[in-house]
Amino acid sequence: MTGTIGQRPWMTEPKAAAVLDALEAAGGADCARFVGGCVRNTLLGRPVSDIDIATVLTPDAVTKALAAAGLKAVPTGVEHGTVTAVSGGQPFEITTLRRDVSTDGRRAVVAFTADWEADARRRDFTLNSLYARRDGTLFDPTGEGVADARAGRIVFVGEPEARVREDYLRILRFFRFFAWYGSEPADAAALAACERLRGEIGTLSAERVSKELLKLLAADDPRPAVALMARTGVLGEVLPAPIDLARFEGLVAIEADQLFECDPLLRLAALLADDQVGAVQLAERLRLANAERDRLAAALSPTPELKSWMSPREIRRAVYRQGPRVFRDRAKLAWARSSGTAPTMQWRGLIALGEGWSPPAFPLTGDDVIAAGAPKGPMVGQVLREVEDWWVDQDFLDDRLSVIEKLKAVTQGMAF
Repeated sequence: MTGTIGQRPWMTEPKAAAVLDALEAAGGADCARFVGGCVRNTLLGRPVSDIDIATVLTPDAVTKALAAAGLKAVPTGVEHGTVTAVSGGQPFEITTLRRDVSTDGRRAVVAFTADWEADARRRDFTLNSLYARRDGTLFDPTGEGVADARAGRIVFVGEPEARVREDYLRILRFFRFFAWYGSEPADAAALAACERLRGEIGTLSAERVSKELLKLLAADDPRPAVALMARTGVLGEVLPAPIDLARFEGLVAIEADQLFECDPLLRLAALLADDQVGAVQLAERLRLANAERDRLAAALSPTPELKSWMSPREIRRAVYRQGPRVFRDRAKLAWARSSGTAPTMQWRGLIALGEGWSPPAFPLTGDDVIAAGAPKGPMVGQVLREVEDWWVDQDFLDDRLSVIEKLKAVTQGMAF
């Protein structure tokens, strides 16, 4: 015991209390404690989202205790000791205290234990090896977690290389936690271990890598962490060369200065080359969702080039051709690349105009083209595109009769 974080509302609200009550009914007082992020974030005065619980009860006993209390139990990782309780619609991950029996860098064989210190020793970082009772009593089995958390030190529990060899994802987790909670300088021993073992990242599943990468990029300011990844060669194991650190750093600065919401996928795009084929290949390698893949590729189109001094008419044309979201993404990336060479107000105005204009629907259909004399078939699309190009050049003329007259002129000039 090392003090208290105080009894906070998230500890005593009915959903959490019902889970603790169920476990204590089966295992007695102090058979379960809050652990990890909820304890760490409370200590640091940060918001708490997920609530995880550690317990001496085995997964079978946890499942029976939850059922006896009328709570749903989901076997999300029973082989590793994890059962998810659902209380009032909210999930609570409950994990039996454990120690590693064997590991291969991707999977671990564990044995359950009742030893809180043994459980703490198998965790990744000291600031994540913190436990708290429901009354707020704080436990720091490593003796360093509280001090490290408050100082922004991301330190592996025990010997860094041994912790990394247990699970190579911990390389990326180190940089992710540094982005969210760390202060410079980074722990030298941790960095050295990550650098030495960076080649093992390729043995991890793509889904685990992409999830960790996007969490890292969602930090308020991931620039120091990404710079360290680049310096140690870790970034090159995850993303293809060339890496555009300058554009990435420019985008993060713009988001902070202009109060834009941080956007991890766009930050990923900022790191990459303007290469749509390469973006699609990376998205497939990282097993990103189709929508994420398509957004990356669209944002990294090298043409048409966006400039801060575009006229309102040119902006409307670009928004119509690309769509509002793609235009906004590409405008932010162009701004980030040209950071310092064009007035902020020009870029801000360009984005605001693009966001404030709703593209109109083209007023013609294929039926209109056929009615004007074009035969059914590929020619219909060709005529539509030609008239649409004219309509866009006319700045989206709001006069259907004029558009019909243009359609007639185009069809009369074509040999069908």
